[in-house]
Formats: sequence, structure tokens, C-alpha cells
Amino acid sequence: MAGPRVVIIGAGVVGAALADEISARGWTEVTVVDQGPLPATGGSSSHAPGLVFQTNPSKTMTEMARYTVEKFCSLDVDGQPCFLQVGGLEVATSPERVTELQRRHGWLASWGIESRLLSTEECLEQHPLVNPDKVLAGLLVPTDGLAKAVLAVEAQIRRATERGVRFLARHEVLDVQRADGKVTGVVTDQGEIPADIVVCCAGIWGPKIARMVGMNLPLTPLGHQLAWTGPVPALAGQTQEAVRPILRHQDADLYYRDRFDGLGIGYYGHRPMPISADDILSVDEADEMPSVLKFTEEDFEEAWSETQSLLPTTKDAKVEEGINGLFSFTTDGLPLLGESPDVKGFWVAEAVWVTHSAGVGRAMAEWLVDGYCSSFDLHECDVNRFEPHQLSPEYVLARDCQNFVEVYDILHPLQPSGDPRPIRTSPFHTRQQELGAFFLEANGWERPQWYEANAGLVEGRSIVTPNDWAARYWSPIVAAEAQTTRETVAMYDMTALKRLEVSGRGAGEFLERLCTGKVAKSVGSVTYTLLLDHDGGIRSDVTVARLAPDLFQVGANGNLDLDWFTRHLPADGTVQVRDITPGTCCIGLWGPRAREVLQPLTDADFSATGLKYFRAQRAHIGSVPVTAMRLSYVGELGWELYTTADLGGKLWDTLWRAAEPLGGIAAGRGAFNSLRLEKGYRSFGTDMTYEHDPYEAGVGFAVKLDKDDFIGKAALERRKAKVRRKLTCLTIDDPTAVVMGKEPVYDCDCAVGYVTSAAYGYTIGKGIAYAWLPTELTTPGTTVHIGYFDQSVEAMVAEEPLFDPTMSRLRG
Repeated sequence: MAGPRVVIIGAGVVGAALADEISARGWTEVTVVDQGPLPATGGSSSHAPGLVFQTNPSKTMTEMARYTVEKFCSLDVDGQPCFLQVGGLEVATSPERVTELQRRHGWLASWGIESRLLSTEECLEQHPLVNPDKVLAGLLVPTDGLAKAVLAVEAQIRRATERGVRFLARHEVLDVQRADGKVTGVVTDQGEIPADIVVCCAGIWGPKIARMVGMNLPLTPLGHQLAWTGPVPALAGQTQEAVRPILRHQDADLYYRDRFDGLGIGYYGHRPMPISADDILSVDEADEMPSVLKFTEEDFEEAWSETQSLLPTTKDAKVEEGINGLFSFTTDGLPLLGESPDVKGFWVAEAVWVTHSAGVGRAMAEWLVDGYCSSFDLHECDVNRFEPHQLSPEYVLARDCQNFVEVYDILHPLQPSGDPRPIRTSPFHTRQQELGAFFLEANGWERPQWYEANAGLVEGRSIVTPNDWAARYWSPIVAAEAQTTRETVAMYDMTALKRLEVSGRGAGEFLERLCTGKVAKSVGSVTYTLLLDHDGGIRSDVTVARLAPDLFQVGANGNLDLDWFTRHLPADGTVQVRDITPGTCCIGLWGPRAREVLQPLTDADFSATGLKYFRAQRAHIGSVPVTAMRLSYVGELGWELYTTADLGGKLWDTLWRAAEPLGGIAAGRGAFNSLRLEKGYRSFGTDMTYEHDPYEAGVGFAVKLDKDDFIGKAALERRKAKVRRKLTCLTIDDPTAVVMGKEPVYDCDCAVGYVTSAAYGYTIGKGIAYAWLPTELTTPGTTVHIGYFDQSVEAMVAEEPLFDPTMSRLRG
């Protein structure tokens, strides 16, 4: 036996996959417990219909699904395959869905999955049961198929058992023991099991288990209808379980699969049916299994009617059985992976469907054994990504139910979430409403995208309306605000930016250990720097301002940065980290006339020499004390001005009165995004993530290899000479061809990369797209093509930054 003592709670597809993967990496002192029998434990895995569609807007989720397909294709149980690779077919019955299939085809090309767009006739060839009068087009993914979940569980249990893993059926977990902030064991109804690491893979019971260590999981089990027909005439005599592709009719929230001479029908169009994890029956109490609730026929009536329309042969069949099966939903539709922030050694791998199960098993095994995951970028799956309000019961229930309703909807990248909203408002919110702000949401904050008060600025400007998709959540006012920022001055609400305070006598040394740049410099210094993982991947990019010898303010990207800092705090108490975002606010005052606005309001010296670029100072703006940092993410002269929330309104009014006579405006995020791309500024989570290193991402200047050791330094020294891809600036001459992100980039007919961020550059008069490309295609002047729905958009590699390459405007 080798490795620490690990207890995995739950032996469904996730727990079995983790046991297999972690034992393959040499950790064999592993015990898997489940309250049910093996291999059909009674959880979601035991009733899952098994459809594996790999298509997903998330690169990570697609890659996890691909790994699941590849692994399951290699597994069998006594000759019975664990995966039936019949392909996956999505059909469109509306023009809007045809366009959506083109977008999904683009995702697959971006993520390296083979797919084909089909005509009506080709759809009929693939699935002869569909109604050709109803289907307009289709999307075929040949490697999709049916996972035999229970068989896959058994196959992985056998492999793990051969390596020494112990599986204990009929062991109900009653408690997770801990001491001194660490797990020590698991208490079951049949005794205690000591443990150094506990991993909760309990699925729909996950919230109940997590509460045993005081952890709040934003997960809701919801009932989902699955029905089985009797014999379908057109399938008479079919002796193979499945011969046709699995089928999705997303316009009606339906999916279908073969089952010999009948069909399985899944339906998401009914009312949400949430249930508390505490109210799920035990294995012994349930009639069939705990995860199966009684079928509600009235909720299925519309689904059956639509099925008979799409698949006319079903008119001569009947629904013979059905269930309302429980599955896990989260507030953002993504899994919950990672370690508890409060109890060391307690990990979760929750809200994972069969589609991604083996991928998650591999990711968790790497994370546990190596300390990081090398196969997948997990930043959007980390359980610690949530803000405190996102863990409230009201929020979790509302958003989880909404995600159920929208699971097959066509969602725009900028489409705001629904209720509960608004949740977080800056001190400027009332003033912004008065100016007609159009708000979108950012981490719960209401953030203006543009202001209707600026509509008059559009007149006299040549502003091209982008294509229909890009024109959603857009206004020509965005262009006017961007251009006005370059011409005069604008106020931007930057309150949604995460702000952390790092203090204590060990703060400087602490930050030097975590950051790639030299941050413990003179008081007043501001440093753009990176946080790296141990493999050299970028965990975040941050700004660090030294406000006093033992006090730093960090401009961070989100809660994962706070979690990273907290996990690395020294045990001696010499460093403290706290989130100061809720009690503070920030205005970005930027533009060539910014100094004319600010200097008359203060006795402090805001001249070019009085407060240099990337320096900070405390001052009073009128009667408002502020921390002023001379930096700008729009590429113009100006400052980020921070104050406490109670004084935010006064700061806004003071600046507004001074700016308005000079032609100043309030501007929104739409203009901000255009301006930052003209300047070539990266956005973590979009342009670069854990899977990229600084040299690939074009932020190698933020790394100082000559400084003392920092996390990721050794790995970075190895990676520096092996750059094979780069984040590359592309420009697009066609003003209507504004892409949105995640589109594939082609060299001739070969997909070679994908777009990250994109916008129209209203200063340079061209479309801008940043994309990951092989290094051999990153020479300025190289022509590539972007796949945008059914179009091929020509783009050219450009030198960056596109605007003010000499930095004269920023440093003036």
C-alpha cells in the first residue's frame, strides 16, 4: 500500500473513476464507501440514460468529455462494452437553432472534436425516424455515444481493486471526523475509517456530506423526466441496443436514444422539481432507488406530443414507463471540484454527470497526487470560485432551477443571469440609473455596459452596426463612449474589481513568494505581476500596490485569488489577508483631459512627475480621502481612485461636476473592452488561464527570474524555451464581422486555434480578436480565417499594441 489514507465517499461514476485514476498513479491506500450496493449504488449514475454529447462552450468540459469517451471506449466487463459509439446528432427545427448549430460546430472545431453540419437529407440518412418536414439542419459528432454507466462503474472498480483499493458497499456515512482543522476519518454505520484525505463524490447527497465539515455546496438535486416507450414499429426486430445516433431536439428541450425496439426520451421542458438532499430517501426506504422519483405524467404531455411530431413513427407506440430522476445542478452549470477552504484534507468532486466523469476522475487524481492538475484547466470548476452571496440558499435554489430551465436554451455570451437581481450595487448606482445605464452583471455587481445619456454623442460619428449576434447587448453608444474616452475624459465604475488587503510584518516576503515580479519595493510602488501554479501555469494576473511598509492592496480577479493567498499564509500569523471589496469602491478616471479634471480638486501633486505611471499615493479629492493609483486599462492618462463605500457617492459627484464642463462622460464596460483590446491588455479567465504560461500569453515581462524563488519559478525556467503557441493579436477589416470569442481559427482548411477576446476597435477602425495560435503562424502579416457561424472571416496577425505603442499617452 502506498500514499496517504484516502476515503472516497460515493462509488458512482465519479468515485469509481477517481479510485481507478488515483490508484493508477500509485496511491493505493484508498477506501471507497457507499450507502448502496455495488455497482448500482442507487445514485444518479444508476439511472442515468448515458447520453454523452461532448459539445460544450467550455473547453475544459469538452476535454473532460473527450477523455471520458476515450476511456469508456477502452473499458468492458466480461466482453460487454462500456460505451456504444453511435455518434451524436443535434437537429434544428427553427432558423435560430440552425445558427446555433453553426456556433456549436465552431466550438467543436476550436476544441479539436470532429463534427459535421448536415442538411435535412443528411439528417434523415443518419436517423431515418426524424420528420424531414420538421428538421432544417443538423450537427453530427461521430465520437459521441451511449455510456453504460453501471458497467463503467464496475469496470473501474475491478481495475482499482486489483491495485489494492478497498470498496465497501452498504456503508452509510454518518460523520466526517476532524481535528485541528484537518480531516482524520469517516464515521459510517459500520464503524470508523481513519483518513488523511476525504473526497466527497456523493452526487445528489453532496450538500449533506459537505455540511458535516461546515462546507456549503451550491448544489441542488432536481428531478428530470426520462421515459421509455414500448415497441416502436419502425424499430421492429432491432436486436442491437443502439444503432442510430443519440439525438437532441433542443428547440423542444428533448433528447432520445435507442433501446432495442423502443426509445428513451429525456425532457428538460417541464417545471423545475428541486428537492433537498436531506429529503432524499435512503437506499432501503426507496421503492426502486433513492435517485428515482415517481413519474409525473402531466409534466410529460407536451414532450410526448412533440416527440410524435419529430418522430412520427412513435404515434403507434406508447410510453410504458418513466421516472423523474434526480441530477445535480449548480448556479453556473459547472462542477464543484477542490478542497474545502476551512478543513484541510476534505475535497469534493460534485455536480458531475456521466459525460465528464472519467475526466473529472483524472483531474482530481492529478490534483491530489501532484498538487495541481496538468490535464485540464480547472479554474472555472474550482469549488472556491464563488462569492459569499452565491452560497446563500435563496440564490442557490433560484440559479440552480434557472440553469435547469435554460439547459438547452440559446444563450448569448453577454446574456445576464436572471433573479435574484440586483444583488450588489456600487455607491454610484443611483447616479448611473439617472444617466440611463444599461446594466449587465459581474460577480453579482450591477455594472453599466453603456449609458443612454450619451446617445447624443453618436450623432456625427461613423459607427457601423455589427452583425446580428454581435449587436445583441450592444448599442452605438458603446462606440461613442470609447471614442469620447480617447478625446476627452470618462469615468468608469471599477467597483466590481476584486480588492484584497495584505498586511503584517511578513506581508512583503509573503507576496514575493507568490508573485512573479518584485513587489516589495518602495512605498507607493504599483506592480503588475502574476500568480503561478507549481507547474508554471498562470493562476491570475494582479496588481500589487505597496501603501505602507506592512500594507499592500492587491487588485485581483476573483475569489480564487483570495483562496490561493489564504492557503499560503504563514502559520506564524505574521500576514493577514482580507477582502476589502464590499466596503470600498473605485472610479477609473481616464482620458487626455483627466489631469484637468483631477488636479484642481486636490492639493496633492498629480503632475507627470508628481505621481508617475504605476505609482500610488493617498490624497483628498475635494472632501473625499482616496487611494490613487496611476494605471489605466484603457490605455489613456488617468487614475484608479479608491475610497470607502460610504464616500463613493460624494466622490462620483465631485468628479462629475469637474468633468462634465470639459466634455467628460460616464462610460461603460462595452467601451472599456474595446479600448483594452486596442491596448493589448489580457483578461485572465478569457485570454489566459491555468493551462498557459507567461511566455505563451505575452506577459513574460511580468516575470523576474532574477528574483528569489517564487511558486512556479522552476517549472517556468523549463517551459521558457518550449513555447509552441502564442496569444496573438488579429485584426479584421470587415467592420460588420465582429466575432465574440471561442470561434475557431483556420489556416487554410485546418483549425489551428481559437479566439479568446474580441471587439471592434473604434479608435483604429478595425475588428480585433485575440487568439491562441501555433508560433509558426504568429508573424505579423500572416493571414488566417476565423470560422464565424457559416462565414469565413479573414483576419491578419498584427503587431501589438495596436494603439499608442510608445506609451506616450499613458505616461504623459
